[in-house]
This record gives sequence, C-alpha cells and structure tokens, in this order.
Amino acid sequence: MRYLDRLQPLALLVMRLALGAIMVAHGYHKVFGGLHHYAQFVASLGLPAWMGYLSSFAEFFGGLLVLLGLFTRLAAFAICVDMAVAIWKVNWHNGLIGDKGYEFPLVLAALGFALIFLGGGPIALDHIRGGAGGKLK
Repeated sequence: MRYLDRLQPLALLVMRLALGAIMVAHGYHKVFGGLHHYAQFVASLGLPAWMGYLSSFAEFFGGLLVLLGLFTRLAAFAICVDMAVAIWKVNWHNGLIGDKGYEFPLVLAALGFALIFLGGGPIALDHIRGGAGGKLK
C-alpha cells in the first residue's frame, strides 16, 4: 500500500479545496450580505457581537487562504475554532443528525483540524513560499 502514499499531496489538495470552497460560500453571505445582522445574531447567542465579525472573516478569508494553501495551518485553526463554537452555541442542542444538527460543522471542523497538523501539502502556496504550512512528511 506504500504506492498510495504518493497520492497524499492530491488528498491534501482535495481536502483544502472542499473545505475552502464551503467556507468561502458560507462566509460570503455573512461578509457581503449582512455582516451587522450576523453580528447581532451572534450577540443573541450570548457572545460578544464582535465575535460575529471575527467569525464571518474567519469563514470567508480563512476559506480563501485554505483554497490557496497560504497560511494554511493558521486559517485551518481559525476555521476549526469557528466550527467548534458554531457546534457549541447553535447546533449542539439539535443533536448529531437531523434539522440543524451538528454533523456538517463537525465534518468541517475535522477537515480544519487535520489541516492544522498536516499543512497544505506540496500543492500549495505555502510550499512555494517555503512556509511550514506546506511541508508534508
């Protein structure tokens, strides 16, 4: 099975593209379609309103960075934390599956968690710039 190891860079690329595309799509509507309304929603959850802005930017700009493979570990960390808070404050009481369950944000958090430790891989801007986020062992 060692021959499959050669495909690890492709697997990391697919992980990055999937996570990045989803986060950009979700963050876009928050950043450009109602940033203040989203901040008010976050405040209604008992969190400071400024965390709504932070969350929106983590999703949109963090997603862009993950797509590019630039500062991948840092962006993946921000996404992972964002999804953990979403699960805790929004989805947990709905259970794992079903309407507004936490299965989807859990998968996104897991992808982010993996990218924190694996980095963007050799098919990433991190690798080109020589950053630690692109190294694959």
